[in-house]
Amino acid sequence: MELLKDWYRRSFSDPQVVILGLFLVIGFAIVVGLGAWLAPMFASIVIAYLLEAVVNRLQRLNVPRMAAVVIVFLLFSALLLFLFFGLVPLVLRQLTQFVLQFPDYIASGQEVLRRVPEAYPQLISQAQVEALITQLGQDVASFGQRVVGWSLASVKILITLLVLYLILVPLLVFFFLKDKDLMIGWVVARLPRERSLVNRVWTEAEGQIANYVRGKVLEIFIVGSVTFVTFTLFDLEYTALLATIVGFSVLVPYVGATVATLPIAVVAYFQFGWGWEFGQIMIAYAIIQALDGNVLVPLMFSEVVNLHPVAIILAILVFGGLWGFWGVFFAIPLATLVKAVIN
Repeated sequence: MELLKDWYRRSFSDPQVVILGLFLVIGFAIVVGLGAWLAPMFASIVIAYLLEAVVNRLQRLNVPRMAAVVIVFLLFSALLLFLFFGLVPLVLRQLTQFVLQFPDYIASGQEVLRRVPEAYPQLISQAQVEALITQLGQDVASFGQRVVGWSLASVKILITLLVLYLILVPLLVFFFLKDKDLMIGWVVARLPRERSLVNRVWTEAEGQIANYVRGKVLEIFIVGSVTFVTFTLFDLEYTALLATIVGFSVLVPYVGATVATLPIAVVAYFQFGWGWEFGQIMIAYAIIQALDGNVLVPLMFSEVVNLHPVAIILAILVFGGLWGFWGVFFAIPLATLVKAVIN
């Protein structure tokens, strides 16, 4: 007990530590309590944070701030329209086609399983295979019912989100860019004057967070684009859907690439069967992942991802469980912030 009392006196006798603790507690409470409602706001802040770098570069070329904001916002709006009316419908159409063709994949897979006892009778019997096929059929049917139920229930929610993010997010992004100094000044004026420890923590974490977020968005775009072009050259089906999966798989280091391998292998196998075409696709995918892990990531994140792999996976599990997609996206920056606080 005395050790705890000594630690408490030593740590919290400094008012700077108390202020830092209050900042962390209030920020955590806002995200946990109002995260679902403020998701468009958080998304807008992240996007504006990314676009601010482009605005600053234009300003260094002697472009006035307002003109730079308008130029960047128009480019962002064009990209957003392309995503929502070009890429998203294509991915959804391919996803629908994949779901419709999935029963054919199941039937083909069952035939493959039924031939296994003939080739390896000492390993598995026909009765075991039939029991496995029955169980898989029940699991697939149950999963299909849940997917249909979720689809019917979430159509209205999906339409609402599309309208919300197409209208509200661009509007917020524009005002965040336009009035950045005004908003930051308003917030800073209401913070305690003695906040040197908070400033030190933020200074240590802010640069790494900015580099990570911008680098991760660029990595998603590069990996997804290269995958799309590569699979298109091999004439693989569902190219846009698979490239999107591979692109977003980089959000989860070590695990994402492994998970993304499964749908690629399934589509390639049922399209080409065992053969050189299947081997070429898997080799090309392995090369993309190797280049991403050994060239792209060290190049863009050499000063950011200085965390142990166990710490990264733990951060993804914890923050992803708390905040879903955004928790996964910001897992490494948040882990960096925790490390800065501990230091």
